[in-house]
Amino acid sequence: MTVDRKVRVAVVGAGPAGVYAADILTKTEGLDVTVDILDRDPTPFGLIRYGVAPDHPRIKEIIKALKRVMANDDIRFFGNVNFGTDIKLEDLKGFYDAVVFATGARRDRDLQIPGVDLDGSYGAADFVYWYDGHPDAPREWDFQPHAKQVAVLGVGNVGLDVARILAKTADELLVTEIPDNVYEGLKKNVTTDVHVFARRGPAQVKFTPMELRELSHSPTIDVVVHPEGYEFDHGSMEALAAAKSQKLVVKVLGDYLAKEPSGAPHRIHIHFCQNPVEILGEDGKVVGLRTEITELDGTGNVRGTGQFKDWPVQAVYRAIGYYSDNLPGLPFDANTGVLPNDGGHVLDIDGTPIEGVYATGWIKRGPVGLIGHTKSDAAQTIKMLVEDLPKLPAPEVSEREAFDRHLDSRGVEYTTWEGWERLDAHEESLGANDAHPRERKKVVPRDEMVSIARG
Repeated sequence: MTVDRKVRVAVVGAGPAGVYAADILTKTEGLDVTVDILDRDPTPFGLIRYGVAPDHPRIKEIIKALKRVMANDDIRFFGNVNFGTDIKLEDLKGFYDAVVFATGARRDRDLQIPGVDLDGSYGAADFVYWYDGHPDAPREWDFQPHAKQVAVLGVGNVGLDVARILAKTADELLVTEIPDNVYEGLKKNVTTDVHVFARRGPAQVKFTPMELRELSHSPTIDVVVHPEGYEFDHGSMEALAAAKSQKLVVKVLGDYLAKEPSGAPHRIHIHFCQNPVEILGEDGKVVGLRTEITELDGTGNVRGTGQFKDWPVQAVYRAIGYYSDNLPGLPFDANTGVLPNDGGHVLDIDGTPIEGVYATGWIKRGPVGLIGHTKSDAAQTIKMLVEDLPKLPAPEVSEREAFDRHLDSRGVEYTTWEGWERLDAHEESLGANDAHPRERKKVVPRDEMVSIARG
């Protein structure tokens, strides 16, 4: 592959998918390239900063690796830049040879059952953004003063995070980076029992072993696995034989099943073969959840039994998956929630590749997989981009600082990597000097974050 010019690439989205794409590009042998990463948040790292529960610092170790990538002089960061408002595709094409979209999935996937709009029915993503201190989330969370029994729908790691945060005491989280408004909100939470519902059996849950084990690390929580629906069919056994991690998950579930509760003040209940069919309401508020009891059909899937059960819960958190935003000026597959693509190229509505436009991460393949999948996904996309470079037209303006001047002319108060380092140090200082010292304490308001980052 030979390109006889300096190549400029824009990556929209500063989460792991975008950072990995930039890293792979700048390490491509024989390619003279610089990469600008744009994000609508004032900070980098996407869901690593705003999607991982604050009591999971080990998972956030990935930030150290991402920081090493971003320290590369050939990579720049532009935060607080909103694609579709501050910048559009035509603008980017004027400054870059290619554009890679790595915008991820940020909002809750819809759940089509009656009662989903009742007061007390929440999307898990909204709750996660609140307790992670996202600048666009409301500062207050409406913890109902009577909501002692709460349901969580979904058996992925996000569902476990939500259940654990609801079951823990606010004081237990004071060692984490939570901001003051989150601590004050969690002190109002009166939840004693969190019920996590799975449509299928234990062999089909999407938890990871580490996340599942950590449920019991709090002295204030008992984990109760209920025997009803704790079943395995032929399809379940085949799945377990093929996946070591799933075997570990089932082992942890089995240990919880056999363990007697200790009498802790809070409980996380895990229920299998219970399919939510309706959120029950009274006077506009959640008063219960109705599930249909299911049974395994031999293949690892389930069928309904026609038997129903009502659960007296006063709030419901829907953790059934994330969904991507439609990007202005680009095609979008509403069924799958992704940019139409062939593994890397973004495809127009007629199925032809849009010249110089690519996708990676969850906006490309949907919200599935772990960090390792994101890295291999980026490699696939960048391989296609590099192969296309000799036939891609050069941008109208290739000077590196021209994009900065364009944002300045639009009045965009963008943040930079140096600005992030300033904000990073400020948050660490807040944590170190807090009445409860910890590694950092997040700044939440967007204008304050931008002001600190811009000096």
